[in-house]
Amino acid sequence: MNNIAAILLAAGSSRRMGDNKLLLQAEGQPMVRRAAVLCQAGGLSPIIAVLGHQAAQVEQALADLPVRCVLNEDFATGMASSLTTGLAALPADAPAVLVCLGDMPRITLDDVFALCAAFAPEEGRAICIPVHDGRRGNPVLLGRQIFADLACISGDQGAKTIIQKHAALVVEVPAGPGVLMDIDTPEAYASFRNN
Repeated sequence: MNNIAAILLAAGSSRRMGDNKLLLQAEGQPMVRRAAVLCQAGGLSPIIAVLGHQAAQVEQALADLPVRCVLNEDFATGMASSLTTGLAALPADAPAVLVCLGDMPRITLDDVFALCAAFAPEEGRAICIPVHDGRRGNPVLLGRQIFADLACISGDQGAKTIIQKHAALVVEVPAGPGVLMDIDTPEAYASFRNN
């Protein structure tokens, strides 16, 4: 099977944080760089980073990594435009993509490996969702079967409605608590730094 690709969503304006959260430090490096390094370590290829707000600074944080940066001119309209921008940049033979958020620094390599290992579209497992303590989280692995539907989403919605439409293709994958934790506020970042 060809490599599973990654889309790293890194375009948001971090309104609730008040500063670009993707450039804040996580384990000694910018949060967005940590996410890209994790994708690389997980064997995901290609890695497509979708940029928008402060694109030049975010791209600089990813310098020297095997990441292709693409610009979402419409990032202010919400997450859907970033997802569709990333999908459009994927190679035609990518069997699946792991959609990663740049602000989830507690995701582990084990989480990434487990999601990729669960992907088996020929057995009906084309959408792999991490679950911790009964709750679904991120990142989510999406098979090529649903790319056409994903290309039609709009506004500030992610893939949730498309996943619901294709519920029969979903497999829930046990994962660590990091799949539920994103950094949206100064309080959340302070908590992350203190734990």
